[in-house]
Amino acid sequence: MARSHRFSYRLLFLILLTLETAQRPTTADPNDEACLKNLRESLQDPASNLRNWTNSVFTNPCSGFTSYLPGATCNNGRIYKLSLTNLSLRGTISPFLSNCTNLQSLDLSSNQISGVIPPEIQYLVNLAVLNLSSNQLSGEITPQLALCAYLNVIDLHDNQLSGSIPQQLGLLARLSAFDVSNNKLSGQIPTYLSNRTGSFPRFNASSFVGNKGLYGYPLQEMMMKSRGLSVMAIVGIGLGSGVASLMISFTGVCLWLRITEKKMVEEEGKISQSMPDY
Repeated sequence: MARSHRFSYRLLFLILLTLETAQRPTTADPNDEACLKNLRESLQDPASNLRNWTNSVFTNPCSGFTSYLPGATCNNGRIYKLSLTNLSLRGTISPFLSNCTNLQSLDLSSNQISGVIPPEIQYLVNLAVLNLSSNQLSGEITPQLALCAYLNVIDLHDNQLSGSIPQQLGLLARLSAFDVSNNKLSGQIPTYLSNRTGSFPRFNASSFVGNKGLYGYPLQEMMMKSRGLSVMAIVGIGLGSGVASLMISFTGVCLWLRITEKKMVEEEGKISQSMPDY
């Protein structure tokens, strides 16, 4: 009987210990914690959209697939997606963002973030989507982005990026969306980004427009088409104006002939009236 009670107590103790362990909050991966903390410090938040981004939350931002941070998505207790779009954010992108090693999608678009694209992004080896469009980023596009082999999307349009487009980006085999329009880029468009797939370029002219110093296919083809349309328009206008002038001249001649004929008839009538009868 005594043994039975001892066994019951031990079993109850183990059950309570298991429940306590399960309820105990898990701490964040130290890399994710450093990533989030430094990113928050590098960003200015005048609209207080990141007011819940505090150190106490950084220590435990995820519980399985549940996220306690606005704009963050979790997968198995790790940050795998950050979407902080259109939040009036300023400041810069922290190089410590590379500590979020499970990150697959980074979207900081439609803010007022300045500074450069940190080359440390190369360490986000699982990154598939990078959207930094509609900000005030400057400097060159880091060629180290090509080390993120899983990148499907690179969207950098409407910034102030300068320099050339790195040739290495053309080697990203999974890249299906690429947009660097409306920047200050120069030089020739990399061959591997403009190669034809069938009768179409890999990325069309809309991916590159708005960069005065940028040249090469497919921009060259678009310019030629534009010039062709301009020439056709000029020829059309010339032909149109020529036909119009001819019509006006012809109408004028017809009117002159009719007036002249009428005068001649009137003169003949006057002469016949003045002649004597025989």
